[in-house]
Amino acid sequence: MTQAVETITPVTPIYVPKLAYQIAMSQPQTHLFEVKLIVSNWHGELLDIKMPAWTPGSYLVREYVRHLQDFSALTSDGQKLNVVKAAKNHWQIQPGGSSEIIINYRIFANELTVRTNHLDATHGYFNPAALCFYIPGYEYCPIEIKIIPARPDWQITTPLPEISPQTFLANDFDTLVDSPFEIGYQQIYDFTVLDKSHQLVVWGEGNLDPQIAIADIKKIVEVEAKIFGGLPYEHYIFLLHLSPSGGGGLEHKNCCSLLYPRFGFKGSEKHNRFMQLVAHEFFHLWNVKRIRPAALEKFDYEGENYTPSLWFSEGTTSYYDLIIPRRAGIYDEQEFLAELSKEITRYQTTPGRLVQPLSESSFDAWIKLYRPDANSSNSQMSYYLKGEMVTLLLDLLIRDRTDGAKSFDDVLVAMWEQFGKAEIGFTETQLKNIIESVAERDLTDFYDRYIHGIEELPFNDYLNPFGLELKSDEVTVPYLGITVNSDRGKETIKSVAANSPAYLAGVDPGDELLAIDGFKVTAEKLVDRLKLYQEGQQINLTIFHGDRLMTLPIVLAKPQPQKYHLQGLGNTVDRQRQLFKDWVSHR
Repeated sequence: MTQAVETITPVTPIYVPKLAYQIAMSQPQTHLFEVKLIVSNWHGELLDIKMPAWTPGSYLVREYVRHLQDFSALTSDGQKLNVVKAAKNHWQIQPGGSSEIIINYRIFANELTVRTNHLDATHGYFNPAALCFYIPGYEYCPIEIKIIPARPDWQITTPLPEISPQTFLANDFDTLVDSPFEIGYQQIYDFTVLDKSHQLVVWGEGNLDPQIAIADIKKIVEVEAKIFGGLPYEHYIFLLHLSPSGGGGLEHKNCCSLLYPRFGFKGSEKHNRFMQLVAHEFFHLWNVKRIRPAALEKFDYEGENYTPSLWFSEGTTSYYDLIIPRRAGIYDEQEFLAELSKEITRYQTTPGRLVQPLSESSFDAWIKLYRPDANSSNSQMSYYLKGEMVTLLLDLLIRDRTDGAKSFDDVLVAMWEQFGKAEIGFTETQLKNIIESVAERDLTDFYDRYIHGIEELPFNDYLNPFGLELKSDEVTVPYLGITVNSDRGKETIKSVAANSPAYLAGVDPGDELLAIDGFKVTAEKLVDRLKLYQEGQQINLTIFHGDRLMTLPIVLAKPQPQKYHLQGLGNTVDRQRQLFKDWVSHR
């Protein structure tokens, strides 16, 4: 190879190249997609191509190019072209006078998540950001994608329009990235909501009852459409992968990808959890796909796109994924309060809430949220979870201040009208101004305390006008400050809470728990053993710290709340009851 050549990217090109992908999977059991990119009508001295490092909706540089192999560049008659690899995801091709360049490579795809690629004997799924190159300066060019399935009876599902058999068209690279492909054996269920066509497309086997699921999906679509005044698409796809374990979702403009445990649908609690996932990803078609921070208005696919407002994009969406199923009648008031209590418990039992501000959590998503470690709960706060809590407080504040005439729904509608319809990115200040205009008050102090600061959230101050209070369950077990996993007879300390007795004594995550006061203890029996002691008593904790046997004297602290629940106040007035009813039942 020769030395890297300075990139030549025309600012105002006098020609438009034609871009066409051909994606095959002749041996799906090898997990290798065979990709051919044909660049026609190319007249530049150098062809630069780059592969994205991340995909919108999942804020982590994932280095998709690490799965690429067997790269080559040829002329239309098969002549090999000179190629320079200028960076980890960047190739420079010297066309040698040829106007058509054929690029071949393969992508290893054996990671079943909503943000990566997966290929096996039953299907192929890919996110174009994790599979396709772009040409800097030509992201606006239309792109054709021809799919060659592994077997003739494999079906193809994608939100892109089909322009000829098995060939689809993306108007530009952003649209291509926003359009996942599912190829293989799949069950397709068509349904209509508000005169718009929808599909539930399912890969995998499990205990999903599609008719029950679709009935509730319809309700969610209708409730969310009511907030924003209609549906901003003509066709929408719910793409569902049934997996052995795990779950998640990734939003796209006209579809969403959902991953859910194959046997996780029976029983109201499991069904409700799935509907919350659906409500969350569907809500994103407004909030983040169209109403999005200015930093995400135009994507930089090579690196981090920083914004302090992911708490609104994701956290607000998390709040609504709880309340939307209640409005849709999928669960009742008590189930809603129980689900919200679980979320508050998660928040209140995360030490990192007193360390990392919400806006910083949003900004640092790229290096923290998606890379948890044993100390994460001590030092970090999820912008999903605290954003959900902050949106709850703001919703209650607006409803209380306006006597129920307005809610956070009005914030969303204003954001939709001002930014979403035209797809103009909003700034942090613009978001704050709209919330303030709906709340009819200055929120600088609120922002300083709870978004840019780390003060405890005063839940009861906001819940009282609704006839509710937050209470912690009574705890009698003295506090040690560790969580323990049991695996084949080995008791491993999973986490150690900051400033807890165990933390101050020098216990580390990864240590092996052996005994308390000379007697063996397991994860299952730890709480029962601690019940034998009182606050202020000393225990001798025996552990393996690496390969070193240690016994540490630890003084137990006072019991710490581990569970919180919302409950009604003893005496409420008409205004409290009406505000509560409007909140949980109406809007």
